[in-house]
Amino acid sequence: MSPPRWVIHLPTTLTRLDEATALAVALRDSLGHLTVIDFGETTLSEEDHQSLRTRVWCDTPLDGPGRCPRPNGHPGTCAPAPTAYE
Repeated sequence: MSPPRWVIHLPTTLTRLDEATALAVALRDSLGHLTVIDFGETTLSEEDHQSLRTRVWCDTPLDGPGRCPRPNGHPGTCAPAPTAYE
């Protein structure tokens, strides 16, 4: 049995879901190179309703390595993140 993983709860002063989502995207963009952070599992919740969570990314396993980085509930099929050359 593997040891339990830990979750860091990071409260903000933001008051809108779109602002909190934008912060999550900015954190993923700046810290995505750290393999100890599982951004695919990112969820958001209101401070007083932490059991009601909103998933940020789809995170569906893709054929081959990786998971879908598109927003949760996106239209169309899952796809890997575009490369700098696309």
